[in-house]
Amino acid sequence: MNTQVKTERHHGTGLEEPKYMVPKVDIFETGDEYLLQADMPGVGKDGIQISLDSNELTIVGHRTASREKAAASCTYLHRESAPVNFRRAFVLDPIIDTNRITAEMDQGVLTVHLPKAEKVKPRLIPVTD
Repeated sequence: MNTQVKTERHHGTGLEEPKYMVPKVDIFETGDEYLLQADMPGVGKDGIQISLDSNELTIVGHRTASREKAAASCTYLHRESAPVNFRRAFVLDPIIDTNRITAEMDQGVLTVHLPKAEKVKPRLIPVTD
């Protein structure tokens, strides 16, 4: 399994520690919008931050600390999940109507609705006499 983890070097120690993971994303297109779905296990609705700066959409997901607190009193025998947050950025095409972007979180999957601007949607042209 290839998991992308961004790292940050701690000056003076020579060690790198994970700072955040890049969530896996699926992107779909419908007639009216693009749907971006990001997998962020352990992140709840209150842990999501979505920002838009010019045409760059940035998604940050913070995991809840309750799982880590519970694990602090245990000794790990095996661990595959990393106690890191998520972050990913996208450059949006100008055809996205950025004023109408919405998002929802459900069971660790963030869905961002990226509506197409009206001017790029297909439309019928009426024929007159």
